[in-house]
Amino acid sequence: MKKTLLATALILSPVAALAMPAVGDVVGTNPTDVSAALGAKGCTVSDFEAEDGKVEAVCSDEAKMVWEVVIDPASGAVTEIKEKD
Repeated sequence: MKKTLLATALILSPVAALAMPAVGDVVGTNPTDVSAALGAKGCTVSDFEAEDGKVEAVCSDEAKMVWEVVIDPASGAVTEIKEKD
């Protein structure tokens, strides 16, 4: 039983980490809306950066992993999500 629970937890852990915003989600075009939308999806915004004509919201999930959520400033749609290095 313990092995089954451990195996299930190990398999579902990456899925839980991905239960954040997804590419294509529309999160808004201003910092207030973006912060609220990402926060509702489990990603607390700590900073915003502009890069290559896109906006990057730096946020952390419940596991304290730090992510860059790349947002198209015209549509407010998430175009990429990557672990911050």
